[in-house]
Amino acid sequence: MAYEFINYEQDGNIVTITINRPERMNSIHPPTTVELNDAWSTFKNDDSAWIAILTGAGERAFSAGNDLKYTAETSRGEHGGERFAPVPGGFGGITADFECWKPMIAAVNGFALGGGCEMALACDIIVAADHARLGLPEPRVGLLAGAGGVHRLPRHIPLKVAMGHMLTAKHMTAQDALRWGLVNEVVPLAELMPAARRWADEILQCAPLSIRATKEASYRGLEMDLHSAITHSFHGQRVMAQSEDTIEGPRAFAEKRDPDWKAR
Repeated sequence: MAYEFINYEQDGNIVTITINRPERMNSIHPPTTVELNDAWSTFKNDDSAWIAILTGAGERAFSAGNDLKYTAETSRGEHGGERFAPVPGGFGGITADFECWKPMIAAVNGFALGGGCEMALACDIIVAADHARLGLPEPRVGLLAGAGGVHRLPRHIPLKVAMGHMLTAKHMTAQDALRWGLVNEVVPLAELMPAARRWADEILQCAPLSIRATKEASYRGLEMDLHSAITHSFHGQRVMAQSEDTIEGPRAFAEKRDPDWKAR
């Protein structure tokens, strides 16, 4: 589909998805979610796309979350009473019922609030600009971070820290997020996308099917007790074990050369 509110770009095996509504702090209204859902589905199903980076246009915001201004306008009939059916992937296309074992990196270039924070939490790695702020301020407008925020945040950082932020609806600085392990790296804004690309390039040095098997086993394993997780045979592991890359990896090591991964 043609995109109006996001950009989808692919460079080699790396896809960059940019929320492109800077005039509204890259907030998400239903048409944007529809586009994001399509973009994430495209990424997931494209064999040539191995890693995705999610970011926002401009310097102020990754995403300010749900577009409350649009919601208010819609309630007044300013958009002709248009209605959008829920998309399979949830808010932003990735916060609910989106199963993708390819790595996803959030490059947080400013405010990541509400649904914006929830989209970042749905990614595997978060790199943040040093002026970024993350938070779930929904209670201040009579709402709840229902796109996974109230469940993911307490699983990412200590419970009391998470509850302190959620019950006061206050923001977390990038530096505090780094201290609590919510983000992987904090850099100056000018270095944000190069840093995200560096993470992606480091992942590309590994076998793609091994990376996907690792992600699947890690997340699925968290749903099990330790013994069950260790003894379980995950789908990605079986695919990996039968791939050409399991032959290429040891062969390249023995021949002292870089491996030529095929993801098959």
